[in-house]
Amino acid sequence: MIEAVIFDWAGTTVDFGSRAPMDAFVRLFKDEGMALSIAQARGPMGMNKWDHIHALLNLPEVQVQWQQLHGRPHEAADVDRLLAVFIPFNKISVVECSDLIPGMPSLSQSLRERHIKIGSTTGYTRELLDLVIPLAQQQGHEVDFSVCAGETEMGRPAPQMMQKCAAALGIDNPLSYIKVDDTLPGIDEGKAFGCWTVGVAISGNALGLSLEEMKAMPEAELAGLKQAARSALAAMKPDFVIDSVADLLPVLDQINQRLAAGQKPNSHEAH
Repeated sequence: MIEAVIFDWAGTTVDFGSRAPMDAFVRLFKDEGMALSIAQARGPMGMNKWDHIHALLNLPEVQVQWQQLHGRPHEAADVDRLLAVFIPFNKISVVECSDLIPGMPSLSQSLRERHIKIGSTTGYTRELLDLVIPLAQQQGHEVDFSVCAGETEMGRPAPQMMQKCAAALGIDNPLSYIKVDDTLPGIDEGKAFGCWTVGVAISGNALGLSLEEMKAMPEAELAGLKQAARSALAAMKPDFVIDSVADLLPVLDQINQRLAAGQKPNSHEAH
């Protein structure tokens, strides 16, 4: 039986479209005198923020701009400095984009009624998550334990954040867990831990649209983008793909049925 669900934050439980980190990254690079598109900023989503900035600096088109500005390649100290600048930007954006994904409050309540524990792992630092957690609580979603970027030796896609969360929750068997995420590093984190993985396609990074942007888009165009997002998540090979957390409970029931039949997550087939 499933005893715990571990959620990501931006794009999974809060911030429909995962807008907060993108706005902060684009602003960071703009203030440094470099152009960065939202599409480029989205590429490494799911990593901790130091690794994310490092990956962005390694993009060939960004490397060229950096070299022109500084006359040398970037170094680790440059990433440290940019991260220090990024955090205040992201503090503003995480508060502005703190609305729960539609359906999350009722899902959280349903999990509580089923005595299922709720945890989280995230690419956010503790400094950032400490801003988000009380805002989520006010809207009806509370986690039993959370692990942030930098609180384990290795970040995603390594399983250490999941392992730390499991130790705190006191549930040893990875098969009793579901990891819900909207990015490849987060899904791979769940696979590495050995639990069930569920990818969210429409509320998160793959589609990357706010609710307002979705409502304003012609239906035919939106349908194509939604299908592309679902395909992108399916390519990450989670056990299930859903549009948003509003669709999780039926999947949880299916996983319990598979467990009762002695089945395991797809990631176990590779071992």
